Amino acid sequence: MGKKKFNKKIFILDTNVLLHDFTCIYNFEENDVIIPIVVLEELDKFKRGNDLINFHAREFTRELDKLSGDELLSSNIPLGPGLGNLHIETGKDFTERVHQSFPERTPDHRILSIADHICQANKDKTVVLISKDINLRMKAKSLGVMAQDYQNDKVANIDDLYKGIQILENVNHEVINRLYESHEGLSIDDTDIKIDQAGHRFFIIRNNGASALAHFNPVNRTLHRVLKQTTYGIDPRNAEQTFAFDALTNPEIQLVSLTGKAGTGKTLLALAAALQQQKRYKQIFLARPIVPLANRDMGYLPGDLKEKMDPYMQPLYDNLTVIKHKFSHQSPEFLKINEMIKEEKLVITPLAYIRGRSLSSIFFIVDEAQNLTPHEVKTIITRAGEGTKMVFTGDIEQIDSPYLDTGSNGLSYLSDKMKSQDIFAHVNLIKGERSFLAELASKLL
Repeated sequence: MGKKKFNKKIFILDTNVLLHDFTCIYNFEENDVIIPIVVLEELDKFKRGNDLINFHAREFTRELDKLSGDELLSSNIPLGPGLGNLHIETGKDFTERVHQSFPERTPDHRILSIADHICQANKDKTVVLISKDINLRMKAKSLGVMAQDYQNDKVANIDDLYKGIQILENVNHEVINRLYESHEGLSIDDTDIKIDQAGHRFFIIRNNGASALAHFNPVNRTLHRVLKQTTYGIDPRNAEQTFAFDALTNPEIQLVSLTGKAGTGKTLLALAAALQQQKRYKQIFLARPIVPLANRDMGYLPGDLKEKMDPYMQPLYDNLTVIKHKFSHQSPEFLKINEMIKEEKLVITPLAYIRGRSLSSIFFIVDEAQNLTPHEVKTIITRAGEGTKMVFTGDIEQIDSPYLDTGSNGLSYLSDKMKSQDIFAHVNLIKGERSFLAELASKLL
């Protein structure tokens, strides 16, 4: 029997997919990709600006121009060996059912009209609208148009997301005793402990009343006891925070991700660790992405640029204030923080303003990283120079971007893809430490 003929699918891409991953057109295998003309119109609105989303808009436009060359985009443009074709679909008149259901000629409804037209013209093929917008997907399905989220960089099973910490019960008492006595650590081969040896990992080791906190180093394959350490005035209050400080202050670990709900201390721990190691780095950058409330543009806020940014940066200043209050106003530690801010050795800034700056010998903290796409996280990390340590913190359950979720955000993607690497460590913080009231609200409300 001859090889069964491959039945090509047709994928129609929404604007938010291209802004999420400007290389997405190459991720649909042998299938054909269609971009509605209205998507190019929407991309034009994003081409100016310094945010990563503006960068993605510009990069996709350049890629499209390079791909098409002298060819017309209304014809089929080959995407490359083993891939399908790409073309731009021009606007189509609303069919009666589209008009009756969605009379307003918004960009989303124009995309729906084109998707409906393509479905009617290709009844022998599977046509799928790809969008990060849940509402648009629901509208498409109501018209009988198949619609899916962009899955290429989504974590497969969020329930199995890497936590970085494991509890080991009934470990031999001798192993626990040797952990307490050894300064060099124990070779994992000299114990009866069976663990996954890929990547840095943290363990709570127990046997009846005896216990120890341990770190597995994948480079020399040894277990080391992790000690609680006061770091620039901040004392770890639980095992997870102790592990976090160990990862943050370990020079062998160049990339760290910290996850956890509000109040678990993610940003505070990262900032304290950075200040503790200030002599090791030229600068400390503490940055966060700007996600305007209710998706309103920054321009609607009153004041100059600094006044517009301050509400978004305030949580970072609050964490710095917590650390400063651990010391008297005349202490060297307190004065050092003020000196570092004045000399721009400690910089608190929107993430977009880091673009174009040298990232060599920097302790770089990215707060609220759950609001970044996987491609944005990759863009940030690939700019790291020699001697730079990068820390990404965030709560994957509190995502402000309408086009990301617990499985598709950059923070989840980072911990899932990097978990086996020798320079990476991840810690999931569980217990809230702000106050009993904050912890109670987080659980019950």
